[in-house]
Amino acid sequence: MNELITAINDIIWSYVLVVALVGCGLWFTWRTRFAQFRMVGEMLRLLTDSVADTVEGSKDKKHHISSFQAFAVSVATRVGTGNLAGVALAIAIGGPGAVFWMWIIALIGSATAFVESTLAQLYKQKHNFLFIGGPAYYIQKGLKQRWMAVLFAILITLQFGLSNNSIQANTICSALQEAFGWEPAWVGCIIAAMALIIVFGGIQRIAMVSSVLVTIMAVGYLILALVIIIMNIHLIPHVFKVIVLDAFGFTQIAGGGIGAAMMNGIKRGLFSNEAGEGSAPNVAAVASTSHPVKQGLIQALGVFTDTLMVCSCTAFIILISGLYQTPTSNGIALTQSALQSEVGNIGPIFVAIAIFLFAFSSIIGNYYYGEANIRFITPSNTVLTVYRICSAGLMVIFGALASFELVWNLVDFFMALLTACNLVAIALLGRYAFRLLDDYRQQKRNGIKEPVFHRSMLPEIENDIDCWE
Repeated sequence: MNELITAINDIIWSYVLVVALVGCGLWFTWRTRFAQFRMVGEMLRLLTDSVADTVEGSKDKKHHISSFQAFAVSVATRVGTGNLAGVALAIAIGGPGAVFWMWIIALIGSATAFVESTLAQLYKQKHNFLFIGGPAYYIQKGLKQRWMAVLFAILITLQFGLSNNSIQANTICSALQEAFGWEPAWVGCIIAAMALIIVFGGIQRIAMVSSVLVTIMAVGYLILALVIIIMNIHLIPHVFKVIVLDAFGFTQIAGGGIGAAMMNGIKRGLFSNEAGEGSAPNVAAVASTSHPVKQGLIQALGVFTDTLMVCSCTAFIILISGLYQTPTSNGIALTQSALQSEVGNIGPIFVAIAIFLFAFSSIIGNYYYGEANIRFITPSNTVLTVYRICSAGLMVIFGALASFELVWNLVDFFMALLTACNLVAIALLGRYAFRLLDDYRQQKRNGIKEPVFHRSMLPEIENDIDCWE
């Protein structure tokens, strides 16, 4: 079964998804006039505004989450296994050149992230005083294709709520076993119990926990990586040289070749930053803001934060150590070994703690993506309760006990199907994101510091937009 899934993944990724991801990213970059580069200053300004806008009903403000909290939840699902284990896996299989292609997919993919999150804000709806939305909602409202919306909702629930959570648990257990020798079965049960307590508390509790965990560990990991890089600053030119040469197949280090480097770089880059996968829009829609473009820009910044900062730190540590050339392990164990070679025995312990917090925040963030789409399919609280038990409980335990290869293959399979579905939708609806961006820029040029959107500004789809009165 594992071999069959691997073969299917190779076909889908080699002949379909890579072309679609890169093609859409380049198109969105061109149509937004390189917004992900030109508007970085505006992204940073918006991120500092952690208080929810009150344009859409100040009396319900206590029920909403701010743009920063939405950013924190989306980064929580991005920053984790993909950054520490996924990068190591990409280098072990595809060589150092995979890092270059991770950078490329992040640079162009941030435009894709902008488009999908802006659309999620545009088509969001109210549900029990909260905003709710995502690709399933803009597919149904924008494309008028209920079947496609339900298909997406099912795929994202299978991907994030179930298979993705298994890989987070698998990585946590592997890291803790490597560092402390703890038994995966017991660790899995403990993680499941903790996750269930949090997910039954709703999106506000998820947002609160994610914003704290991600901030603390991301800063700590970046500081440690920066110290290691400074200690080995003389090796950095060599690291960049190895990455670039291997990216284009000029060397044959650790599995080399442009095909292997590109495929693994793009695949692991997408797993990490999720640009185009349709996941981040689910939480982007929840934020209370005055204009859809605001959350689109903030989510584009999230892609940069994930790949260009955190993933690069892991890559530099591994390449500086030189252990990638004769890897005896991959995934999180390779990252732990690389850190151990640089800072001693404290390295594996630090990574174990970091991956526990990163991956645990990913588990509860992933759960919410599934919840939003379960609610789209059915209002049944019974179905939601069963999903909560499966997502935060059973799949976490399954991931703790399953093999490394099986959980990664399952994630790659569902990730490919999910991304393909979302890319079709945003390619067809992207024109509205472009018009919203033009409106946002025009208001800024007119001296309006905080642009405001009303649905009457898009009269041809005004009846399809439930919020933005």
